[in-house]
Amino acid sequence: MESSRPGPAGPEEMIAEARRALFVMVGFLAVIWAIQCANWADDYALSRDYGLMSGDPGRLLDVFTAPLLHWNWKHLEANSGPLFVFGFLAAYRGVARFAVLTALVALTSGLTVWFFEDGRMDTVGASGLIFGYFGYVVVRGLFDRHLVDTLVGVVMAASFAYLLTVVVPGTPGVSWLGHLGGLVGGLAGAWLLRDRRTGGAPPRQPGRAVVPRGAAHPRAGLHKELEDLGLL
Repeated sequence: MESSRPGPAGPEEMIAEARRALFVMVGFLAVIWAIQCANWADDYALSRDYGLMSGDPGRLLDVFTAPLLHWNWKHLEANSGPLFVFGFLAAYRGVARFAVLTALVALTSGLTVWFFEDGRMDTVGASGLIFGYFGYVVVRGLFDRHLVDTLVGVVMAASFAYLLTVVVPGTPGVSWLGHLGGLVGGLAGAWLLRDRRTGGAPPRQPGRAVVPRGAAHPRAGLHKELEDLGLL
């Protein structure tokens, strides 16, 4: 029995997914900014009460609330741009997958801080999510064998490689452990959430040098993407 590998999403489906990703990220940022308004009005009591306190068992579930909180407006403003860009790129291939990725990154980033941060430090901020989305976007195309996503990953890696300087110790006032944990979560998410569709290739026929473009061929998806880009 032969199984055919479904081709990549068509342009209309990709546009629809991108539109949903845009709405999700606009909504996500709106929620974070609304929380910041309430936090600021209450003298940042939310950050003190729901931030991640390293080593405190009673605050372990705050791994999911800490990314939504910030200590001041400058902190939030610095995170908003990268969060939107990397979040959109992570979400435009599927909002449901993006939701799972977000939970995974929040968990790995938060647990890294909770287990390894020195002292009882109260850590908040969306930067762990930013590094998770960044890592996911950079390697997703390789795991999915998707040409466009691979090119996006190369561009993002080349343009934002400097971000890796804050996943190592040395930057004062920055939770490099949260950044590192988020990055690891994003890389793991790219593997765990990869496209697992498989397809069978027709048997090789002696003497044929022409690569078939049928839907059952394992490179059919690549050919379709190249054609969409005008390269074939």
